[in-house]
Amino acid sequence: MTAKTEGSTGVPAVTGAGDAPETGAAEEVRQAAARAAERSVAHLLGRQDAEGWWKGDLETNVTMDAEDLLLRQFLGILDEGTLRAAALHIRGEQREDGTWATFYGGPGELSATVEAYVALRLAGDLPDEPHMERAADWVRRHGGIAAARVFTRIWLALFGWWRWEDLPELPPEIIFLPSWFPLNIYDFGCWARQTIVPMSVVLAKRPVRPAPFALDELHTDPRCPNPPREPASWRSWDGAFQRIDKAVRAYRRIAPRALRRAAMNAAARWIVERQENDGCWGGIQPPAVYSLIALHLLGYDLGHPVMRAGLESLDRFTVTREDGARMVEACQSPVWDTCLAVIALADAGLPADHPALVKAADWMLGEEIVRPGDWAVRRPGLTPGGWAFEFHNDNYPDIDDTAEVLLALRRVRHPDPAQIEAAVRRGARWTAGMQCRDGGWGAFDADNTSPFPNRLPFCDFGEVIDPPSADVTAHVVEMLAWEGLAGHPRTRRGVAWLLDHQEDSGAWFGRWGVNHVYGTGAVVPALVAAGLPAAHPAIRRAVDWLLSVQNEDGGWGEDLRSYRDPKWAGRGASTASQTSWALLALLSAGERDSTAAERGVRWLARTQREDGSWDEPYFTGTGFPWDFSINYHLYRQVFPLTALGRYVHGEPGPVPAGPPAAAADTRADEARR
Repeated sequence: MTAKTEGSTGVPAVTGAGDAPETGAAEEVRQAAARAAERSVAHLLGRQDAEGWWKGDLETNVTMDAEDLLLRQFLGILDEGTLRAAALHIRGEQREDGTWATFYGGPGELSATVEAYVALRLAGDLPDEPHMERAADWVRRHGGIAAARVFTRIWLALFGWWRWEDLPELPPEIIFLPSWFPLNIYDFGCWARQTIVPMSVVLAKRPVRPAPFALDELHTDPRCPNPPREPASWRSWDGAFQRIDKAVRAYRRIAPRALRRAAMNAAARWIVERQENDGCWGGIQPPAVYSLIALHLLGYDLGHPVMRAGLESLDRFTVTREDGARMVEACQSPVWDTCLAVIALADAGLPADHPALVKAADWMLGEEIVRPGDWAVRRPGLTPGGWAFEFHNDNYPDIDDTAEVLLALRRVRHPDPAQIEAAVRRGARWTAGMQCRDGGWGAFDADNTSPFPNRLPFCDFGEVIDPPSADVTAHVVEMLAWEGLAGHPRTRRGVAWLLDHQEDSGAWFGRWGVNHVYGTGAVVPALVAAGLPAAHPAIRRAVDWLLSVQNEDGGWGEDLRSYRDPKWAGRGASTASQTSWALLALLSAGERDSTAAERGVRWLARTQREDGSWDEPYFTGTGFPWDFSINYHLYRQVFPLTALGRYVHGEPGPVPAGPPAAAADTRADEARR
């Protein structure tokens, strides 16, 4: 047999020196997987921060960069160095046809192209330069500014490039609607809620800063930039909400001044109360920029501590490339990246008490959120105990991160096991308590399923509610199973929800990752962990679907177009992360020795780079399906390592540390309810 020795990383290394050679294709694949895993472990350990966390770049699209420049221009703080570096990045993302896309290899996107064009005009690029002419021509051919999304036109209205009167209304009095009333702010997903509250102030104020240039070249007809449109039938939802918007416009003219002033002051208090310790709002860029504009319009000067901290937080969202180009991250993902890295390293055989894992566990323990946030509006009696996605976001812990953090903590042999046990107990109880009425779990809130917010004319920028999803529900079910709660009523309801939401193809939809490969890669391991046998019809259908969409090169991929066109489901160029998700499903379903699994493992080993990493230009993460896509730069490292580790070492289990108190705690909590 091949000897195993401890490598420098502490992972058993495969060596063949002096041993009788093993024969067979399966053993060849296993050794290739083991070597690839060892290189990957070394690479990932080398990327850990001294404080214990991991974070890869979070790449989205150039609207983040353009809006950052427009914010600074509006506030009068745009400096030449920032403008030059951002323009360098924006120019580098332009495609041959003059457009900008929202994901790698995607089609040109109108709003992104308009915003990028305006940003380059700010940087001094002239309309008659070839790259600008191509962009403007494409914009005109696709409807001009009038066809761009509402948020793009709001940015343009700030400078007089669009009329405020031609935008939907969103009165700040929405802040006063009680939580039981339709279209109150808690009917919106947390990311939308944090944006619409400050945006309601901006729309009420309707500010205009003098534009440094005109944008006539982006209109189909500059003399009539926004021709009237035929209203939708009053019998349709769209028609109904168009008429509601008309009524709100009429209300604007008669709104009592005292009430409007009180609403804007209440909105300001709401915004300030939700500013995080690092100065940001919710740890994401869009609410931060609109909050800064709203507060500035309400009299907060740039030297005010709230404004100063907010602007400083945005600076921390920037990534400077080697060529000097400046990219703005929409968000930062250290908690998510760290728990996934711990799972990957542990499943690849790194000892459970390895210093890197203990240090990561210590950092994650310090990130636990133990005070109520907006989620408590729907779950007022639930004890806090979750984790957020970002460095600082105490108002919005999320269910997905919490489930994965608990799965990561259970893989670590910590010198203070009681500390781990207490954190896991709180986290499991909070996560279970966030279950929706239908048995699934959303990402941030419980029962955030109102059908009305997505109908508003204002909301054309992506998903604005947070209904249960297969991927989040699967991660929770898997975590509860690890906690000895596979038979708990909440877990069984979660399993039933997953079985009910399997698609006819055998796959599951992926809300937060692209797409059916992600959903299926999350659900199958969860169902197996919860006790479904590999022979269960739902699991066999999922396996059959994965086999049917495997690429000829042995990998798996799925293009973001699958969110709009079912023909793209499971179709796309092979990527490291998506190949790994498919493998995680196959391995948990007992397909380790199958030809499909071996081909997938071979693809991962063959495409690994010399430094132990993988390259992945494709976007496999999702903010809003289709509308906002993400390339998590650490996905290409952590998921291949997890898959290779499980292929070599088998399916993982929690590190023994005494009876899981979380199980008894959750059952007691359920009994009290």
